[in-house]
Amino acid sequence: MLFDRIVRPGLYRLAGGDAETVHERTVRALGGLARTRPLTRGLRRYYGTDNPTTVFGVRFPNPVGLAAGMDKDGRAPGAWPALGFGFVELGTVTRLAQPGNPRPRLFALPDSEAVLNRMGFNNDGADALARRLARHGKPEIPLGISIGKSKVTPVADAIDDYRASLTALHPYADYVAVNVSSPNTPGLRTLQDRGALTELLTELTRTSATLAREAGRTPVPLLVKLSPDLSTEAIAELLDVCVSHGVAGVIATNTTLARDGLTPRDAALADEAGGLSGRPLAARAREVVRFVHDEAGDRLPVVAVGGICTPDDAERMRDAGASLVQLYTGFALHGPALVRRVNRALAARPVRGAAGA
Repeated sequence: MLFDRIVRPGLYRLAGGDAETVHERTVRALGGLARTRPLTRGLRRYYGTDNPTTVFGVRFPNPVGLAAGMDKDGRAPGAWPALGFGFVELGTVTRLAQPGNPRPRLFALPDSEAVLNRMGFNNDGADALARRLARHGKPEIPLGISIGKSKVTPVADAIDDYRASLTALHPYADYVAVNVSSPNTPGLRTLQDRGALTELLTELTRTSATLAREAGRTPVPLLVKLSPDLSTEAIAELLDVCVSHGVAGVIATNTTLARDGLTPRDAALADEAGGLSGRPLAARAREVVRFVHDEAGDRLPVVAVGGICTPDDAERMRDAGASLVQLYTGFALHGPALVRRVNRALAARPVRGAAGA
């Protein structure tokens, strides 16, 4: 309540109502916080929850993670365990540094418990993230890294982009998320088609195996992040490709192009381009999680993300078959208290979908 009524409104007033400025200042402040060890230890004692689970061979101290998009360039990885997260996913990063789409490109819709964004993978590039992780080290929780295609790279050459990013970041990742589902990079979603995804995953699994052999480690788990706007038939095809290529899991889901569920006050932004996240996505994301779990749950553990704004939302995702959950919009709107509350709710009974131990 303190965050919703005082902290978040105060941040927006100081930023002139610009959501991206709030985002940038918050990540910058958390990066500074992470360097203050006594403070991070105190926060972790308060927000942390011990509810370990092992999924796709990775042991997580708890099943609640930070979704990609919040800390694209790894500027505050040490802060996230202090706020109670059991894992963090950095990115999405691309092979080439890029500015993303023109501003404004991030819109908070608190009445609808939603966020609309058309960021366009703004990031410093995969090599810059690798250098930052080499210099400052990994966080004390499992680290996922989401990789995508550079905007200037033709879709026909996308494999080279993904392979270069995987090669640069492989030493630091506990898993790598292959983002082929953002609506904000032209042509990216065509990589979800059976033929294109088959070619991409064939090369990435081969590259991962080679890198692992050279480093004397097991291959980093590869996950595929899918769109909520796919038909059931298209999702089934995608799952078939993932299973046949040894993909370790699925992240369900990315943002949606649909505009259902916006309040009348927020409907004025319905014509803005970009992907919608938060409460309006919850029902569809849960449907996709349930479908993936029913179709391939024993072979493809599901990381659920989309519309988790309350502990009940997380429990419903767990009951639909999710092994892990991720927060983005709910965390942005309600703050770290939500992480603690979700963790406590999920700790009350085991996650139904946990798999891959």
